Amino acid sequence: MKRFRQIFLALAAVGLACGVESFAFRNVAPPYPPSPVIERVEFDFPTHRRLAPGSDNWPTTWADDDQLYAAWGDGGGFGGDNKKGRVTLGVARIEGDAASYSGKNVWGGFQPENPAQFDGKSYGILSVGGTLYMWVASQPARHLRSCQIASSTDKGAHWQLADWSFRFEEGLSIPTFLNFGRDYAGARDGFIYSYYIHPTWGPGDSPTGNYGFDVHKPGRVYLSRVPKQSILDRSRYEFFAGLDAAGKPAWSARLADKRPVFEDANGVGWNLSVCHNAGLRRYFLSTEHGATHAGKFGLFDAPEPWGPWTTVAYDDAWGAGHVEVSTFYWNFPAKWLSTDGARFTLVFTGKNSNDSWNTVSGRFILRPRLDLWHNLGNAAAKESSPNR
Repeated sequence: MKRFRQIFLALAAVGLACGVESFAFRNVAPPYPPSPVIERVEFDFPTHRRLAPGSDNWPTTWADDDQLYAAWGDGGGFGGDNKKGRVTLGVARIEGDAASYSGKNVWGGFQPENPAQFDGKSYGILSVGGTLYMWVASQPARHLRSCQIASSTDKGAHWQLADWSFRFEEGLSIPTFLNFGRDYAGARDGFIYSYYIHPTWGPGDSPTGNYGFDVHKPGRVYLSRVPKQSILDRSRYEFFAGLDAAGKPAWSARLADKRPVFEDANGVGWNLSVCHNAGLRRYFLSTEHGATHAGKFGLFDAPEPWGPWTTVAYDDAWGAGHVEVSTFYWNFPAKWLSTDGARFTLVFTGKNSNDSWNTVSGRFILRPRLDLWHNLGNAAAKESSPNR
C-alpha cells in the first residue's frame, strides 16, 4: 500500500505539471490513478428529488418500451413507506424523462399493479430482448448467502426464479448486471456481463451469526459473462480468469480460475453498479469504500468491462452540505445520459433520510484537450448522420 501511494502521488505530480487537476483525497488514497478522460464530476444538488421514503437500493435498467425499471428493498415503493405496502423486494416502473418522471409499483409495494411473489433483495436488473432479468439475493436474514436470477416476460408483472444459484461459499455475493443502452442496445458483443463482490467474512464473524451489510476488505470484484440467449443456463457462464500474454481477457467455466477485475484495499461496498456510457465510450463502476452508510463514494472508469480502471471520484463524505452523509449506493441510468455522455441524472440511496429513491443531475468535466476532441467527434458524427 505504501508503494502504491508513492506511485499514485508521483502520477498526480505529473498530472499537475501537465495542467491536470490532482485528487484531494482525505483519509486514504484511491486504488487507481486519475481518469485520463474525466477531470472531475459536478453535481447540481438543487435538482435533488426524493420519493418512496423507506425503500432503498434502486438498481435500474432501460427497457424496450422506453421506460426505466427498478428494484427496491424493505419498503412500500412509490406512494408507500416503511410500513405502508412494505415488502422486502419490489419492482417499479419509472415513466418520463429525468426532469419530469413518476414512479409506479409494478410488483409489490403500496397499491401495486401485481403482488410480489417472493422475498429477497436485488442489486441488479437488466432488460434484454424485451425480457427483464433480476439478480435476487435470498432471504431471510442471511440474504447474502446465495443469489438467483429471476426473469419476467411481461415487464415485471410476474417473475420466475431460476432453479440454480451462486453461493457465498463459492466466493460470490450480491451480483449486478452491466447495463448498456435501451434494451441492451449498444452492447460490445453478444454476452451479458455480471459483477460479483467477493465476501470477506461469514456467519462466524458477527455476534448474531448472520451475514450483515458492510464494506468487504480487501475489496475484490469478479466478472462473469454468458451468451445473451443463455442467461438462465448455468452451464454457459464463464468467469474472467486474467489477461493472456497478448493482454486479452481469458475466460473459464471453472470458479476456481476466477480472478478479480477490480480491487480496492480500502474495501468494496455490499453493493455496486456498473454501466456503459456510450457518449464517452467508458464503463463506470460505482461502490463504497472504508465504511458503509457513510457517503464514501467511489466512481471508476475503464475502456473495457474488465478494466484497466482509473479513478473519477473518491469522496469521503459525498453530498456533505446538500444531503445527509449516509449514502451507500449510486447508479447512472443509461436513459438519463446525454448523447455526448457528459450530462447525467444519478439515482442514489442510503440510510435515514436517504432511505428512499433519490435523483440529482450533474455532469462530467472532461480533460481540456479531450473535451476539444470530444466536441469535434460529436460534430463530425452529427454531420455524417443519415438523419441529418
